[in-house]
Amino acid sequence: AIPVRSSRLPLLSDAMPAPAHLFPLIRNCEISRICSTVCYCHHKHLCCLSHFAHSHFRYASQKRFVALHRPKENFNYFIHTRDYASTPQRFYLTPPQVNSILKANEYSFKVPEFDGKNVSSVLGFDSNQLPANAPIEDRRSAATCLQTRGMLLGVFDGHAGCACAQAVSERLFYYIAVSLLPHETLLEIENAVESGRALLPILQWHKHPNDYFSKEASKLYFNSLRTYWQELIDLNSGETTDVKEALINAFKRLDNDISLEAQVGDPNSFLNYLVLRVAFSGATACVAHVDGVDLHIANTGDSRAMLGVQEEDGSWSAVNLSYDHNAQNEHEVERVKMEHPKSEEKSLVKQDRLLGLLMPFRAFGDVKFKWSIELQKRVVESGPDQLNDNEYTKFIPPNYHTPPYLTAEPEVIHHKLRPQDKFLVLATDGLWETMHRQDVARIVGEYLTGVHHQQPIAVGGYKVTLGQMHGLLTERRARISSVFEDQNAATHLIRHAVGNNEFGTVDHERLSKMLSLPEELARMYRDDITIIVVQFNSHVIGACQNEEL
Repeated sequence: AIPVRSSRLPLLSDAMPAPAHLFPLIRNCEISRICSTVCYCHHKHLCCLSHFAHSHFRYASQKRFVALHRPKENFNYFIHTRDYASTPQRFYLTPPQVNSILKANEYSFKVPEFDGKNVSSVLGFDSNQLPANAPIEDRRSAATCLQTRGMLLGVFDGHAGCACAQAVSERLFYYIAVSLLPHETLLEIENAVESGRALLPILQWHKHPNDYFSKEASKLYFNSLRTYWQELIDLNSGETTDVKEALINAFKRLDNDISLEAQVGDPNSFLNYLVLRVAFSGATACVAHVDGVDLHIANTGDSRAMLGVQEEDGSWSAVNLSYDHNAQNEHEVERVKMEHPKSEEKSLVKQDRLLGLLMPFRAFGDVKFKWSIELQKRVVESGPDQLNDNEYTKFIPPNYHTPPYLTAEPEVIHHKLRPQDKFLVLATDGLWETMHRQDVARIVGEYLTGVHHQQPIAVGGYKVTLGQMHGLLTERRARISSVFEDQNAATHLIRHAVGNNEFGTVDHERLSKMLSLPEELARMYRDDITIIVVQFNSHVIGACQNEEL
């Protein structure tokens, strides 16, 4: 969303493009809710990073507490003091308190070896989330397809609020499942709706109690989904549905429905505002469909999928199964340029952002980068007052000439699982900003196997005395006995992502400080982190491989 540093800024006129410096960076610099009118910069990728990097940032709350720190620098100087006191005090969380925070959102599911249709190639999965935003803008989903084979798992990273990520996490798997259904099953479901009979269950959800559904919007969402399967019935070609094609169609159709629902509106004022919040916020998505040895990854945006592979010598390697859709991806930049006139080439990507504002080049929602200016004005002016009075929704991106500039179409990668492919990690960019994929593969692999491969201690150029090195070795030996205390692989990974020190080991003091940060400061150090770790059944995969031979 658009960070605004002062509530005294004048409202923009409806059609006047705002000066770019007033709206420096959508995504990773978001407002907490789409309906907010003011906010503050709160991410390390800000245009004002240089200011923070060279000066202390002061957070004052009603003259009660001041927290002084230097972002991205030595975290040992994080302290809390009263604004009239000069003596620093340090506050530490105990290990049980740290564990309570880390495990609050963890979830595990073990797949039955035989689910009634086929032997599953998935042993189970662990998932977890650690918020930085308040409320958290990430979402996660996992479900088993009941009318077709396979399992769906996904992570969703919201920006400009959590509304779009919430909607996509609830709805996308239904669109994928419907896209995969054979014509006969679609007819059976439609006939059941027509006659008022009970519907065949399409998905079995595997959800943490905190992962909720929007009950108020369920009827609206169902009607849009029904329209989609009715069209699939009418377009029946009699051919078997290709998984890659089904994934692409589902992503695109859901994004189209999100846009259409916002344009049409709803007589119910609550729903009308909800569909507008969903459309004007945005979300990236990284989804896995696992069916036997066939693994498909559909990715839109900058969350990632990574395969953990165990080599013959027992070591671990990482295989990327997705590509970030941002300015660091040259192919993605070229794709965007090819879709717009040559005259816009210099304005399409500025400061590594789409139109100088948006970090991901693909996302759900974000209609401000998809609708025409005329449509945006019409919807905003006819919408509720909360929308019409909001600076962000009235803001027109600079150099906005030939929309749409953004798409939700995923890039789909197919991978045939092998016995050495032990696990899959799906995670939002909050993880990948702090850890390299090779470290992720090693940490998860060692956790799942219980085998800790000792690596030479790297000091990264630091001058370490013999006594300090002895302390590091002693600390590592003590840690080995407790390193697998986590019962959830995603929790274990988050512990490393947040608590690793410069030597690559979990430092309890650092972990305690990072988890003690007040909400207003946490987002400056890291993003929301959402992780799903899927463990594969190597015996089943090997057997399937032999059958194909």
